[in-house]
Amino acid sequence: MSAARPGPAASAALRRLRSAGGNGGSQIQGTPGIPRRSRRRKSVAIAYEPGQGEGAESRRPRWEPPNWREQLERIREMRRSRDAPVDDMGVQKCYDSSAPPQVRRYQVLLALMLSSQTKDQVTSAAMLRLRQRGLTVDTVLQMDDETLGQTIYPVGFWRNKVKYIKQTTAILKQKYGGDIPSTVEELVQLPGVGPKMAHLAMHIAWDSVAGIAVDTHVHRISNRLKWVKKETKNPEETRVALEDWLPRELWREINWLLVGFGQQTCLPVNPRCSQCLNQDICPAAKRV
Repeated sequence: MSAARPGPAASAALRRLRSAGGNGGSQIQGTPGIPRRSRRRKSVAIAYEPGQGEGAESRRPRWEPPNWREQLERIREMRRSRDAPVDDMGVQKCYDSSAPPQVRRYQVLLALMLSSQTKDQVTSAAMLRLRQRGLTVDTVLQMDDETLGQTIYPVGFWRNKVKYIKQTTAILKQKYGGDIPSTVEELVQLPGVGPKMAHLAMHIAWDSVAGIAVDTHVHRISNRLKWVKKETKNPEETRVALEDWLPRELWREINWLLVGFGQQTCLPVNPRCSQCLNQDICPAAKRV
């Protein structure tokens, strides 16, 4: 016997059901009575850290200082001869390039520790004296404080540096097998090692760009050129401000460029604005 045909109201309801779920099945197959979840997913906002996520850089509105590309190109031109103290006596020139990699990395870190508040010429001379004694983790640990102090004198704050060097070297021996850490986070935990040193150690010792190395030269020039949204009070604030907009492929170069530029032209006192190619587009230039 054939089944009774549904009435008009039932037929309309069935048509609505089919159009909503198809095949009369707006329920999970094999589970009668449980409505199927909507295929439409809720939109969830994802906050990316700077530089993370596909297309994050292009989606985030980026502030850029006016004229910075032209200013940078002119600084490159002024630095073309590579004859500033940092070029011949900077930390990248202070280690023994023929030493084993682990020893080279240790010497880079030690040179960075000595370079704080010290001219490149003085740091270079101190490193040469240390290397003449055989500069390794073990030789420094065997050296008494007086001898180490006499060897590194007259670097700035040499007494404190003797203490920091001994403490850091002992940690490297005990915790890192005589090598240096390979992350900024670990490097800044070492006595006497700040963010600038850590980033330069990553650049020079590990050939890794983890951030911009900002010293007093980079800090001063970035503020003079208005490469920061607002005036920064110290190098670490400047590093954060620069990393917010400066393209990452320039992070390694910017320290070397600005340090040499600061040693020769954009001096701390009485900058040589009349010799600077950026005089017409520098907000701080003394125009004559």
